Amino acid sequence: MKNMNFIYGDGSLSLMVPAYGDDAMNNSRLCLYVDAQFTSPYAMSCFVALREKEIEFELSSLDLGTLEHQAQGFSRLSLTQRVPTLVHGDFALSESSAITEYLEELFPRTPIYPVNSLLRARARQVQAWLRSDLLPIRQERSTLGVFYGVKSGPLSASAESAKQKLVNAAQLLLADDPDYLFGRWSIADVDLALMLNRLIFNGDSLPARLEDYAQRQWQRPTVQEWVKLTRPLL
Repeated sequence: MKNMNFIYGDGSLSLMVPAYGDDAMNNSRLCLYVDAQFTSPYAMSCFVALREKEIEFELSSLDLGTLEHQAQGFSRLSLTQRVPTLVHGDFALSESSAITEYLEELFPRTPIYPVNSLLRARARQVQAWLRSDLLPIRQERSTLGVFYGVKSGPLSASAESAKQKLVNAAQLLLADDPDYLFGRWSIADVDLALMLNRLIFNGDSLPARLEDYAQRQWQRPTVQEWVKLTRPLL
């Protein structure tokens, strides 16, 4: 298990984000557990959320290949024995969209979800859909292709069908704004861009408009921080 600290402030001081209200949890330190290869799209989503909100946290990596996530210490900490898991004081939470929604509620400054309730619900729908559907894409276009450059063969018929479903939905969602899903950046943009990049980084063709959208999202500074993390050799 490896740890690294992310400190925010003027470059010389370690500062916690100011607390909101009287909740002591705001002043507790946070630790985000992620995979040691930094390839989990769900860990990336939580990492970007923390960085966008400029919250001080510790990043701790677990080697899933050696089953560190099933070790006694972590299995007692994480209810689901999965990464990402966020530890905040005495509270531990897993499942990435639960984590990002928790951060949004507890640290509302610098929102990562739309303020409008209808758009916020839609953003959560997009997140849930990307995590629960499109399985053939997730199976045949691993994030090893995104972060390690590993190439895969042609898509199967089921993956082609899932790709077309993704394209249709993305084009509808971006019909009114080619830059963001909901008029301004949200954490759902990161999740959608990652799913598109599973295909783009492997050389699969997508409409130019979607490729441009994914590229713009990928250049966001907080996303690039995750992309540029030092990864172990495969």
